[in-house]
Amino acid sequence: MTIHAVLIVLTAAFLHALWNAVVKGAPDKAIILGLVSFGHAIPAMFVLPFLGLPVWSAFPFVIASTLIHWVYYWFLNTAYTHGDLSVVYPISRGMTPFLVAIGALFLAGEFLPAVAWIGIICISVGIGCLSLAGLGRQTNWIAIAAAFGTGLMITSYSLVDGIGIRMSENTLGYIAVLFVAEIFVAGFIFSTRWQRLVELPRRYVWAGLAGGVISGLAYGLVLYAKTIAPLGVVSALRESSVIFASAIGIFWFGEGPRWNRLLAASIVAVGVILLAIAR
Repeated sequence: MTIHAVLIVLTAAFLHALWNAVVKGAPDKAIILGLVSFGHAIPAMFVLPFLGLPVWSAFPFVIASTLIHWVYYWFLNTAYTHGDLSVVYPISRGMTPFLVAIGALFLAGEFLPAVAWIGIICISVGIGCLSLAGLGRQTNWIAIAAAFGTGLMITSYSLVDGIGIRMSENTLGYIAVLFVAEIFVAGFIFSTRWQRLVELPRRYVWAGLAGGVISGLAYGLVLYAKTIAPLGVVSALRESSVIFASAIGIFWFGEGPRWNRLLAASIVAVGVILLAIAR
């Protein structure tokens, strides 16, 4: 994997952890997720006319990804309503690298070198340790179950979009269409919770919209990386975001215990380095 691709995915990882922190810190997480979706769609509507459309054979992947994201947001809202950022985030992301790598092997015929597999396993183990480090007597098992559901949805849309963007013949057009489609997610959330949107303090509205722009940029970078690097490697490297999420959870939200989580994050960092040097 080239340094260029590594830097792109690491940037996306930081941005992804940042917008999840925005959701976790909001008083009404469902409305914030609607604003995030809206923050995806509006900029994409303006740029789509200049980018053009992907080939029609890519649209089933856009539709499938949109539906999966819908379920993903539901699980994410439930998880963050009941659990800590530094517990929910690692669980939801920890299962993804290995599952995406296996899926890419069978669906896209991607064969990874041994060093890459070691890096992926290292990242998954580190994230698993990070998850366990955050568990305790007060752990809410609804949050844990929702986090696992979130992870399955992440795996699903990662594979769908990874294959879809490769056959789109228009990388930026595919990304724009995918984000425009999220207007339906935002519309559903707002139509059933309009009064809650009106009552939400303006600073959280702006934070949600900013989170959408940040999230869109993060996922756009990941999708671009999937056109120049193996799906499994990109997915695993993206999960270095748990290092950022762990730091945010500890130092921003005051979550603990601290040292167990930082040690587990260091294991993830080793896996990231292995992926960076894998050829």
